[in-house]
Amino acid sequence: MSNRMMKILVPVISIILGLLVGAIVMVLSGYDPIKAYIALWDGIFGSPYEMGETVRQISPYLLAGLAVAFAFRTGLFNIGVEGQLIVGWFAAAYVGMAFELPKVIHLPLTLLAAAAAGALWGLLPGLLKATLRVHEVIVTIMMNYIALYVVNALIDKVSGGSYKTERIQESASLRSNFLSELTDFSTLHYGIIIALFMVIVMWFLLEKTKTGYELKAVGFNDHASQYAGMSVKKNIILSMVISGAFAGLAGAMEAIGTFGYISKMNGFTGMGFDGIAVALLGANTPLGVVFGATLFGSLKYGSNNMPNVAGVPVEIVSIVIALIIFFVASGYMIQLILKRIGSKKEAK
Repeated sequence: MSNRMMKILVPVISIILGLLVGAIVMVLSGYDPIKAYIALWDGIFGSPYEMGETVRQISPYLLAGLAVAFAFRTGLFNIGVEGQLIVGWFAAAYVGMAFELPKVIHLPLTLLAAAAAGALWGLLPGLLKATLRVHEVIVTIMMNYIALYVVNALIDKVSGGSYKTERIQESASLRSNFLSELTDFSTLHYGIIIALFMVIVMWFLLEKTKTGYELKAVGFNDHASQYAGMSVKKNIILSMVISGAFAGLAGAMEAIGTFGYISKMNGFTGMGFDGIAVALLGANTPLGVVFGATLFGSLKYGSNNMPNVAGVPVEIVSIVIALIIFFVASGYMIQLILKRIGSKKEAK
């Protein structure tokens, strides 16, 4: 069996196993899995409105997944995507609210502000990793909490004590009357196009540029890369900055797309942490992240219909999603089983 076929089969089998085991959990808990999965399907594809909301949900997951995957591909584990997403959300909301500019200037400026904020939040962990060899996992986890409380303080300051900022200017919005009317007035916006464009950017950067080659080489073996004349420190910092920029754009999807503002948060959004699962589901490849984000975003939004229609608690839905991730993480075992099956067929 070819490696390409293996890469396709492993996530598909993982999803099927996750759904099957999830069905068993529902049966043992006294719920009807068939009714629950029909409710899930209807929650994703049941109407133009549901489909619009599902696609809207996918956009930030896609960018958060790219942020995690990019760091993984370059040998780093960016747990700080959540914090980078939050500061990107605030930066986009503030620039979108505070300035009155033509849309052709205002919208790109808002996106650049979000990317720059996320990149800046990724810079410090990169610097500490490159210069002092401080593990990026520890620093990025701490930076998440700093981001949460700093942004809450900034919201309080710019809003004059209110719990949220003012709405962004229309010139900074990703919302579209055309998309809204097309999907029965859902909150679907043009963010999905930006997210898919970033998929191409990541692929091109990693696979078609000298910089991408160096980033991957340093991640694979920093000693050999340094011996070959590459700047290990520069590439570590650059990797975290680019990863943070992707995460900042994920925040922009919420600021100038879904909500149009940012409100104070009692806790994390969860999207940055979910980005780890998305990257894992997508095997850290740009195209794989598209499928991972599509699955994860669809499950996340469609699952909202399960408690209402099938009476299945949200906790059970979370278990199903966790089971899928578990089986994907156990992909090595599935690969071994598939290889043995393939070997037996060849022997016959």
